[in-house]
Amino acid sequence: MTNQISVSETISLPLHDAWEKLRDLSLAGNYVPGVVKVEISTARLEGVGASRKIYQSDSRWIDETVEEWQDGEGFLLRLHQGNKPALPFKKAWFRYHIEPRDSEHTLVTAILIYEWPLGILGWLADRVVLRRILRGMITDVVHSMKLYYESGRATTPESLQQYKARQR
Repeated sequence: MTNQISVSETISLPLHDAWEKLRDLSLAGNYVPGVVKVEISTARLEGVGASRKIYQSDSRWIDETVEEWQDGEGFLLRLHQGNKPALPFKKAWFRYHIEPRDSEHTLVTAILIYEWPLGILGWLADRVVLRRILRGMITDVVHSMKLYYESGRATTPESLQQYKARQR
């Protein structure tokens, strides 16, 4: 059973400028919490087939491969580890989408699409606990994107916490 979590936020940046940042797959370390290194792992730097390794430590990473690319709008990444799904998922994708709000603002949307293993037990765990955790993680990505896109400085855990405290 496929699940989906979507989080959106408006950023103070024109669509073209937001796309220039989003399309550069090497920049994810500036706005994805917990990432220590990003390595482009294919000759393609963008478009369908481009792939990157997202390191959460020197020895822990996931692969992200572009499966869909809409120039100026976003892309869909398949999350995996080599030929296997990215743990803990049975299958998982992450979609980044942007659209104009007006000439100076862009709506950024991050969508996690996923399937858990274990059938009904995975579905139940998702509904009881895991969905809340995942929504929090995706919200942190979107908040961090806003901070990075608007300032041009990598989002730190401290700057993310300060931003979240101001939102309460």
